[in-house]
Amino acid sequence: MIGLFGLVIFLFAFATVRNETRKVSSIDIRFVGENNLFVTHETVSKLLIQNHHSVKNLSKETLDLNQLENALNSNPMIKSAEVYVTVNGAVKADIEQKTPIARVSTTESYYIDDEGFYMPLSSNFTARVPIVTGYVKKNNLKNVYTVANKVKNDDFLMKNVIEIHQNIDQTISLKLRQCDFIVQVGTINFLNKKINNLKAFYQKNLQDKTLNNYSKVNLQFDNQVVCTKI
Repeated sequence: MIGLFGLVIFLFAFATVRNETRKVSSIDIRFVGENNLFVTHETVSKLLIQNHHSVKNLSKETLDLNQLENALNSNPMIKSAEVYVTVNGAVKADIEQKTPIARVSTTESYYIDDEGFYMPLSSNFTARVPIVTGYVKKNNLKNVYTVANKVKNDDFLMKNVIEIHQNIDQTISLKLRQCDFIVQVGTINFLNKKINNLKAFYQKNLQDKTLNNYSKVNLQFDNQVVCTKI
């Protein structure tokens, strides 16, 4: 029994030491979530560099997984990253990219992601999202994010809204696809009610074929839509 117990301890210690000294055999990068690659496999591979050497062929013991994850998460296009090593020595990196919901086009150009934060443009892929114009600052995206997020989660708005404009007083206007009029939303207060009023107006005038009779559609008044004819 003593000999058997000693053998078990020896085999466990041998396996542990061998596992720790095992070289990294491969790097497997997997993107989870959306299929649109704003950040490439090549970019991720470059971030997976430790002390200016490739991760591949390093011993598992010398890998700092937290450092590798921090390097990946430092990329402004990456929402989250998880790095781990398998038993056979393969480094796995699961990458979740940020999801853009609007594209700011003012003196600067960048995306707003689905959490309301800055996201740079990508040379690899261009997202089809509403354009944001007007007076917009990176450190104050709350208003346009609220509207863009509403657009993203509403089938009617997603189909029709092509531009979100923020005025200097931070009121919001919208432009719709195949419509010449400006939709004056005003503040984001009671946004759901205003959008419901817009939908009712749109459907009624679409049926009557009178959508092109207006230059402005004002949603800022309670329980009514005030229109300006051309």
